[in-house]
Amino acid sequence: TDAAAPAPADDAALTQVVLGIAAKDARPADPDETQPAGLPGKFAGDAFVETAVFSPRESAAAAGAPGFRNAADTDPALPANRAWAREILGRVPSSAAGDATIAAARIGTESELEALLGRVGSAAGAWGPLPAADRAEVLLRAAGALERRRAELIEVAASETGKTLAEADVEVSEAVDFARYYAATARELDRVSGAVFVPDRVTVVTPPWNFPVAIPAGGALAALAAGSGVVFKPAPQARRCAAVVAEAIWEALDGAAVGRDILALVDLDEGGLGKQLITHPSVDRVILTGSFETAALFRSWRPDLALQAETSGKNAMIVMPSADLDLAASDLVRSAFGHAGQKCSAASLAILVGPVARSQRFRRQLVDAATSLRVGAPEDPLTEVGPLVEAPSGKLAWALTTLDEDEEWLVEPRELPHQRYGGRLWTPGIRTGVKPGSRVHLEEFFGPVLGVMHARSLEHAIELQNAVDYGLTAGLYTQNPDDLALWLDRVEAGNLYVNRGTTGAIVQRQPFGGWKRSSVGGGAKAGGPNHLVGLGSWRPTAGVAASSTLHLKGLDSTIADVIEAAQPALGYEAFEWLRRAALSDAVAWDRTFGKVVDVSHLGVERNLFRYRPASVEIRSTTDAAPQALVRAIIAAVRARSTFTVSTPAGLPAIVRQALGALEVAVFVESDEDWIARMAAPRAEGVPARADRVRLVGPPAHVGEVRTALAAAISGDPDLAVYADEVTQAGRIELLPFLREQSITITAHRFGNSDRWSESVI
Repeated sequence: TDAAAPAPADDAALTQVVLGIAAKDARPADPDETQPAGLPGKFAGDAFVETAVFSPRESAAAAGAPGFRNAADTDPALPANRAWAREILGRVPSSAAGDATIAAARIGTESELEALLGRVGSAAGAWGPLPAADRAEVLLRAAGALERRRAELIEVAASETGKTLAEADVEVSEAVDFARYYAATARELDRVSGAVFVPDRVTVVTPPWNFPVAIPAGGALAALAAGSGVVFKPAPQARRCAAVVAEAIWEALDGAAVGRDILALVDLDEGGLGKQLITHPSVDRVILTGSFETAALFRSWRPDLALQAETSGKNAMIVMPSADLDLAASDLVRSAFGHAGQKCSAASLAILVGPVARSQRFRRQLVDAATSLRVGAPEDPLTEVGPLVEAPSGKLAWALTTLDEDEEWLVEPRELPHQRYGGRLWTPGIRTGVKPGSRVHLEEFFGPVLGVMHARSLEHAIELQNAVDYGLTAGLYTQNPDDLALWLDRVEAGNLYVNRGTTGAIVQRQPFGGWKRSSVGGGAKAGGPNHLVGLGSWRPTAGVAASSTLHLKGLDSTIADVIEAAQPALGYEAFEWLRRAALSDAVAWDRTFGKVVDVSHLGVERNLFRYRPASVEIRSTTDAAPQALVRAIIAAVRARSTFTVSTPAGLPAIVRQALGALEVAVFVESDEDWIARMAAPRAEGVPARADRVRLVGPPAHVGEVRTALAAAISGDPDLAVYADEVTQAGRIELLPFLREQSITITAHRFGNSDRWSESVI
C-alpha cells in the first residue's frame, strides 16, 4: 500500500498501519523521527554513487530520494578553479563543441525520420522491460559523464546561447542532479503496491534554449528513467548544447543492453518534419518546455497528444512594509535580470504594498542595484548579465522601447554596441506606473524588463499577482507571520519564494513546475517525487487474497459512509477491493500527501513541499465497474478535492444521498452530452469547467471517450485528462486530485537563525 514498502502480509497489519498502531517496524508518524544514516559516497565504475540506509517503510515521496545528494557548484574562491574558468572563457569565441554531432543528427526527409523512429521503438522494446534498477545504473553513469564534461558544457552554453560562466556552471550541476535524482526515484516505479507501471515506447523531448543544458538533460533522462525510448529534438538556438548532452548520455549507454539507439538526437526543420514528428502514431508522449502557445500548437496538430509541458510564466514579487527593503531590492533585481531576464521563473513584476510604493529609499536601491549590473559578453569574466539569445523583436522589442499610458522609466533600457553581440546586449529596464490589466501586468516578455505596480493592501496585491493566466513562481518579502499565512492560503503558483529570489530552483530541494497556464498535462514537477510517475501509464495488479472481515476501521467516517452506501451494489470481491483501496489511500495520505515536508533540512533555508486540492470532474463510461467509480470518488474525498461526478446511468439513491451530503454535483448524461458540456463556451452564471478530468472505465472505451473529448475541445491545453485504469494504489490514485506546491523560505538574517515562519507552516 505504500510506494516504497511491501504490502502488509495480512488485513490486520494493513489496518494497524492506517490506525497508526502498527508493529514497531512501521514508520513513525513524524518523518523527523526516522532519520537516514548517511554512509560515505564511493566511486563505482565511472559514476559517483552515494548510499544511505533508510527505514524499510520510508516513503521516497515523503522523505526524499534515497541516496540522492545535490552536486556541488564550482567554488570561484579557489585559485585552481579560477584558472580553469579562464581557460573555458578563452575557448568561448571560437568554440565548435557539438558541431560534428549535431551535423550528423540532421534529418532531411520523411523516410529518414521514419527509420529513426523505428530504431528508437525497437530499442525501447528491450529498454522498457528492464528492471528500473538497471536503468538507474545507466543514469548514474550519465551523471558521471556530465560531470566530466562540465567545462565543455559551460563553454558551449556560453558560446551558443550567451550564458555567463556562473549561470552555466549551476546548469551543469542541475543536469547531474537530474541524472542522480531520477536514478533514485526510478526504482519506485517497480515497487508500487496495487499497480504496475507501463513505460511509454517513444517519447519526444523538446527542450528550450534558455536553459540549454539542464532542461534538455532533465527531459531526456526522465524519459529514459521511466523506460521510454527518446527522440531528443533541441531548440534551434541550442542545438550544439543538446549535442554535448547527448554525447554524455551515449557514453553512459555504451555497454548497456540496448546501446545508443534508445536515445536519438534529431535536428530537423520546425515546419513539416517537426509536425510529422509530433503527430506520428508511434510517438506516445511529448515532454515540452516552452511557451503555452507552443503547447497549444502541438495540440492543434494532434488533439489527443499526451503532452507534459512546463510553459510560460508571468511572475510577481510582493514587497510588504515589514520587509528588509535592502535585501528585497537586491533579490528582486537578481530575479528580474539574471540571464537577461530570459528565465520562465524571472520576476517580471514587483508589487509594492502601501508605504513601500512611496519609499524613495527603495526606489534608489532598485536603481542602484539595476544600474550596477555589468552587461557584456559571456567570455568576459566580469559579466553579470549576458546577451539575449537573439536581437529583440515583437513584444520584447516593444517592452524595451515603448511605454504604456501613465508609465515612466525608472531605469530606461538601452542597447549596447558590440562587434560580436550586436543588437543582443541590453541594459536592464524598470518601468513604473504599471496599471492593472495592462500589457506589462499580464504579458510575458522574456527579457530584461521589470514592471512596478502599487497595491493598497496584501489582499489587493494577491489579486494582482493571481490575475495573470500563469502560475509558475511567486514571491513575497515580509517579516510578518500574518502576511505569510494569508499569502500561502491564496496565492496561485507552483513555486513560492519568501524573502529570496524567484529563480534558481534546485532538484529535490525546489521541484519545479507551475499551476494554471504554466503547466500542461499532469502537472508533476520536474525534479520532484512524482515526475516519473506521470511519464507512462498504470494498470491494476491481480487481486489480493480476501480478508476474513469486512470492517472499515481506520477510515475517515465520510469515506466509510460512501463505501457503505455503495455496498448493496457491490459483490463481495468488489467491496473487498474497494475497502483495501481506501486503506491504501489512508496510508498514502498519512505518510505522503497529507504532510508538509522538508527533505533537505538545510537550516538556513526551509524548502517545503505540500499538496493542494485540485478541481476535477470524474466521468464514468457505460461499462465502468461500480467499484471503480466509487474508488475514484473516495480518492477525491480523501484529497479534499472540489469535484463533480458524471455518469451515463443514475447512481443508487443511497450513493447520491451520500454525495449530496458532501455537496457533490452529479450529472446523468450520455457520452455525447457530457462531451458537449465540456466543450461548451463558458457563459456567465455557469460554473467554471474543472481543470482536470478523471475517466473511469475499461481501457478501450475510455480511449474512445478521451479521443472524442480531445477532438471536441480541439486539444485544449487548459484541461488535463487522466485516463489510466483505476487501481487500488493510493500512491497513484490520489495524484489526479492534487496539485504540487514548493515553498522556499529564507530562515536566516545575515547568518543568524530566523525561525519566524515556523509558526505559520
